Amino acid sequence: SQMSLLLLDELEVDAITVTTPLIFAVLIASMLMFNMGYNISVMNAPEPFVFPGHSTSAWSMAVAAFCVGGPLGAVLAGKWADQRGRRGALMITTWLFIFGGLVQALAPSLNIVIVARALIGVASGASTVLVPIYLGELAPPNLRGVLGTMTQFALVIGILVADLVGFVLANPTGWRYMFLLTSAMALFQLLMTPFLLESPRWLLGRNANSSKARFIIKKLRGFRYDEEVETEVEHYLGASKSQSLQTDSNSGDNSGRKTAKNPMLEMFQDKKVRLLVISTLVMQVANQFSGINAVFYYSGLFFDGVIENPLVGTTLMGAINVLATYVALLLMDKCGRRTLIMWSSAGMFVSCIVIVISLNGYFSNMVALGAVASYVCFFEIGLGPIPWLIVAEMFEGKYVTTAMSISCQLNWACNFFVGLFFPYINKSLGAYSFGPFAIVLLLTFLFAWIYLPETQGTTPAELQAELVKKNAGRSYHNMDIEGMASHVPPTQDEWEEALAMLVEQGDGEDKVGLNISQSLSSNN
Repeated sequence: SQMSLLLLDELEVDAITVTTPLIFAVLIASMLMFNMGYNISVMNAPEPFVFPGHSTSAWSMAVAAFCVGGPLGAVLAGKWADQRGRRGALMITTWLFIFGGLVQALAPSLNIVIVARALIGVASGASTVLVPIYLGELAPPNLRGVLGTMTQFALVIGILVADLVGFVLANPTGWRYMFLLTSAMALFQLLMTPFLLESPRWLLGRNANSSKARFIIKKLRGFRYDEEVETEVEHYLGASKSQSLQTDSNSGDNSGRKTAKNPMLEMFQDKKVRLLVISTLVMQVANQFSGINAVFYYSGLFFDGVIENPLVGTTLMGAINVLATYVALLLMDKCGRRTLIMWSSAGMFVSCIVIVISLNGYFSNMVALGAVASYVCFFEIGLGPIPWLIVAEMFEGKYVTTAMSISCQLNWACNFFVGLFFPYINKSLGAYSFGPFAIVLLLTFLFAWIYLPETQGTTPAELQAELVKKNAGRSYHNMDIEGMASHVPPTQDEWEEALAMLVEQGDGEDKVGLNISQSLSSNN
């Protein structure tokens, strides 16, 4: 009502209020990504001491098992999130980290370590799905960028901690404690779960009248008045209702009957989200095919002759990772997502060219080291966090878990591909082995420039409406954008409501309204 709107104007709610419950929920959920980052790097330092005498292939299997478990976790996480809620799914993942860490620390042989690594990979794959979704659904629109970047920030801190712990525990007697830290960190997270709130979006999706959802919104936002809470609830429900209407209109046949569809197939068939799906997948491919993991896997090539201890070089890159991600936190809500992707891909492209020139002997090793550092920095301000962040910003309701699950599976597959085939690429191309990555980065820049929509400060419904408005009369990927704009015509109830409002405005307007009503009746 008008009185409610006036009341809300008087309240002057601070849009950037950060509450203690929000901080606790974000930190507890982000610990999963910390644990994932820790396990990405934990196998580097203790390799000579873990069951000495193992073959290179056996150790490679132990490392690669992490990537094998990842896609499975990404598949399961979407189902857990929808069936058990975001909080329940996060707790399941925490238990997987606890169990996997114990098995790895107590393993009697390298074969058991391989099994444990696969189990930890499942937990890590689930984390890459659940944490971005959870943070995206809890965060206020103006803080989505900062809180969304927490996933990448927690991950790179985990990598750095694993490198630092290696200086102390990477020895014949300490490596088991190094693995046991995975369980210790997950156990601490489990003890903190009373402060882990359920996603209000998930609760409202199951019951629009949920009092629990309203209580959580009040705690997260620090609201004092029920009117503020109900306004926030309407934002959630309005977007969900809009997507539900779109889904219903796309899921029926000619006779008006609704048919069940695979969510992934339904996303590609929904013209309003098809470009968003394509953008999400392109960003995930660019995240891995930019070559960032090839740089980390084979960083010894650049440190040889520059730094005596390779572990020092690896730790240096880990520290640069953290600093660059902190810069990304500062930039994320000041610059657009699209802008940062373009700067990131362009900066990485230039760094990649310098790396190739250095490998050909035209520049010194120190220049090569600087190029690697620049490469990592530009990755962290754009292609690192944003492909995960934009999924929660592009999709609502039933689509978000499916979109995140598909994105994670594709990311893990590309990760495995790079780790497996880069040695062969390096052997074939030699000093030009980063050439293919430079091509991918150039294509990523062009895609972002031409097609990638800006998601900062928008809801999924607003983003789709903006695409319709911006691209009216144009066609992307066989999409009739102009036709989409008129896809859902006004209903008879909407016409009658509009005419009733005209009638109430005065005698002259009353006549206009009656004439329009009579005209509509005669047309029918």
